[in-house]
Amino acid sequence: MISSTDIVISICYVAFIVLLGFWAGMSGKKDSNAAGEYFLAGKSLRWPMIGMALFATNISCLHLVSLAQSGFDTGLLAGNFEWMAAFTLILLALFFIPFYIRSGVATLPDFLERRYNRNCRDWLAIVSVVSAVVIHIAFSFLAGGIVLETLFGINMFTSIIMIAVVTGAYTIVGGLRAVVVTESVQTVVLLAGAIIITILSWWKVGGWHPVIDVLQGNEQMDKLSMLRPPGDPGGLPWYAVFLGYPVIGIWYWCADQTIVQRVLGAKDENHARTGALFCGFIKVLPVFIFILPGLLAYVLYKQGALDLSALQQADGKLHTKGIYSLMITKLVPPGLVGILVAALLSGLMSQISGALNSIATLVSYDLYKRYRPEATDKQLVKTGRVAAGLALLLSIGLLPLLNRYESLFNGINDVISHIAPPITCVFLLGVFWKKASALAAQYTLWLGSALGAIVYVIGKVSPEGPLSHIPALMVAFYLFVVCMLLQVTLSFAFPMQHTPESSRLYWESPLAPLRVKGWPGLANYKVLSGVLLGVMAVLYWYFR
Repeated sequence: MISSTDIVISICYVAFIVLLGFWAGMSGKKDSNAAGEYFLAGKSLRWPMIGMALFATNISCLHLVSLAQSGFDTGLLAGNFEWMAAFTLILLALFFIPFYIRSGVATLPDFLERRYNRNCRDWLAIVSVVSAVVIHIAFSFLAGGIVLETLFGINMFTSIIMIAVVTGAYTIVGGLRAVVVTESVQTVVLLAGAIIITILSWWKVGGWHPVIDVLQGNEQMDKLSMLRPPGDPGGLPWYAVFLGYPVIGIWYWCADQTIVQRVLGAKDENHARTGALFCGFIKVLPVFIFILPGLLAYVLYKQGALDLSALQQADGKLHTKGIYSLMITKLVPPGLVGILVAALLSGLMSQISGALNSIATLVSYDLYKRYRPEATDKQLVKTGRVAAGLALLLSIGLLPLLNRYESLFNGINDVISHIAPPITCVFLLGVFWKKASALAAQYTLWLGSALGAIVYVIGKVSPEGPLSHIPALMVAFYLFVVCMLLQVTLSFAFPMQHTPESSRLYWESPLAPLRVKGWPGLANYKVLSGVLLGVMAVLYWYFR
């Protein structure tokens, strides 16, 4: 339990964010029912806000809780999901953003219709709504509920409903502008809170040398390695990182509406590209401020300086889902605990608000307007608000099912690994291959999604079966290879008949995107991409 001072700080923070959300959502609008303003902030977002909003939408309470758990259990290994994101953000900036901005689409399903056909748009819209509910909202609720129950002693479902009400209120009323403005503030608070607990953990451990001493003494030096050999107990060998992550990463960062919607609201192409790359630089930090604290907690536990008896289960095993909450109560002095709780709430609220706005956009533009093409802006906004409210209720109903995962981070990546392959396939081939045809993409989405669902069910029905030994990222890679073969084969069987619009939505060569001049000097997207690549190469070499 935490002190009354920290409770007051936490309540004041939530109140501030709600008021800021309402103010941002209402003050920037000329017309509260204008669809362009509500869903895309009037296409007025600049690169700093885009970069911070991308990061805040990605990093939720789930990440703070589950990455600390991963740091305790397997060391820095889970950091691959953070650092590999930088490479996919470079792909987003160089190859995807130009088409998204120039075509003026409001949603990514809209882009698929322009490149392929209407059936592709409908399918992606449905999958995107489902994935937003499950991945971005329900898992975040679950992580937040676990933390708030541990810290405040409030029933998990009660705390989740409270957060759902306050976050849903300003998001549903204010639209994307409210989401992005609050996410920018929440990014700063989230990073500040994470840095505080990292510094306190580091100070308690006594620096880097005690970390090395403890890990060497326990023959666990692999905890400091990002690239592990085949058969590593962490279940994520190096080849899975480089083969499997791009499959889920391209879907998540380049083709998922919840993430890319911040880019679609950019003022222009340069702001969109620079915002995505700015986020890539920020993604360097989570390994050091989200995962490292979990590893430091492991070192403190081995030193006998951190009592984990509260996490002990009846069979003697540690219930490490609660390691981050325990670190807050054991390592952080009163007063600062309130800031840490505010950081956790920042992650939770920003993830949920971003997902709700994307669901509202998808349902309004890609589903409702399909059957009501004459719908007014007011009707679209109203439909979006209703859809966001229903999504909140559905996500809460899914919590008992998702709570069965022993590791929340592994759970979310398991789900993504079965959803992403066909979507990644049709986007990649659509952008880079002229002959990728509409019917081929349509059948790849349908059959690939069905295959992913079947493989997922088999894995859950037979948890000790043949699929149990295959890392989730390799499952994603194998499914992706099948989808690629399927779409290429079908594209030759059903050749593409390009429309004037679709003929402008693929690159004639991989170098074509680099011919755009961009901003001068260090702000140029090509310069920033090169610097980011260099930074990631150095980091992977050092922590190899």
